[in-house]
Amino acid sequence: MKPVLVLLVSTAWTLTGAQYYYQGLMDYLENRLLAIEDRMQFWHEQSIRFHTEMRDFKKLTAEAMDGLKNEHSLLQRDIEGTVVQVDRVEREMDYVETRTSPRACANKADKVVEQGAWGLEENRGEQEEEEDWEELYSRVSDCVEIISSIRSVKILKRVGSPKGMWTRDPRSSRVYVFNGTSGDIVSQFNSVRDFSSSVGLASSRQIRLPSEWSGPGSAVYNGYLYYIQHEADMDLQVVKYDLLSASVTDIAMFPVESHATVYTLNPEIVVDLAADDEGLWLLYAAGDSEPNINLAKMDPATLDIEEIWDTRCPRDNAEAAFVVCGTVYVVYNTSPASRSRIQCVFDVNDMVINAEAPLLYFPRRYGSHASLKYNPEEKQLYGWDDGYQIIYRLTMKRKLLV
Repeated sequence: MKPVLVLLVSTAWTLTGAQYYYQGLMDYLENRLLAIEDRMQFWHEQSIRFHTEMRDFKKLTAEAMDGLKNEHSLLQRDIEGTVVQVDRVEREMDYVETRTSPRACANKADKVVEQGAWGLEENRGEQEEEEDWEELYSRVSDCVEIISSIRSVKILKRVGSPKGMWTRDPRSSRVYVFNGTSGDIVSQFNSVRDFSSSVGLASSRQIRLPSEWSGPGSAVYNGYLYYIQHEADMDLQVVKYDLLSASVTDIAMFPVESHATVYTLNPEIVVDLAADDEGLWLLYAAGDSEPNINLAKMDPATLDIEEIWDTRCPRDNAEAAFVVCGTVYVVYNTSPASRSRIQCVFDVNDMVINAEAPLLYFPRRYGSHASLKYNPEEKQLYGWDDGYQIIYRLTMKRKLLV
């Protein structure tokens, strides 16, 4: 009996201990579930707050985007209005230009009206008036044309470096391309059409010169190539190269005090050679402190300097220049580049007053000319603009005396 009692007491004690153990386990699990529920509730509240903040941010972003769109529309309208006003001003300038001709310095007794008729007696015939014109005008200049407008522009192609030069010999159809700002290779094409249809410069005839040309300021005139040889610690040299015989026929020193660039926007050009109806010209700067561009007339046969002028055209903001009928046209731009314009004119015969010469704008392009070369046979400019080869057609009119 006694062992049975002990067994019952032991069993009861064991059951009581298990009950306490499982009760403690349940309490632990219940506390963990409550903690998880609290954390989930916290996460839910945080999610709601983040959602509200994102919605408010989206609303603010949408309002800001609407404001930017409105500002962009207003700015676009302002720009369009400005473009319209600029076009209107340019048209008005063109109209004024057509109504006003550039006048020149001459004897005060010699007058000419806008129509080009001399102030002679009314009973003199047209033939006699023309003879008087030729007799008097021949004492002033052999060339009677001035640029009145830039008629059109043709972008031929884009090949080569951003800076370079291309030109055509006035006495032939051959085209010569100077790629870059220096080198001893010149690319020759048989015609403008061949150059336009070519793929790059590899298909051209490669002319290797005996020395390097410096700067995109060379000239081709009557079968000869004239280029500048510029070496360190040496005077500038003008080299005359016979394209037919492939040989140098003459070299002339061109002494200047310093090798200052002639155009501040094209620092690679120390001397710019130009050819027109009257021969060969050089544009240069006398020194770093000299503010104006100088002009020299050169004999194309002997390379002798015949005469020198101060054009009174500033070097500052100049990018290129060319000569037509003994008149220098200096082209200006800005940095960064905007629209090129002819803003200074100098006539070696004093037939054109710069203040009364027309202000000519090139057709709208937003680059900068590395070179401009005039062809007197075609009355065209061959331009190099940021690697583009461009042809400008010019409209000419007779110079008028006042």
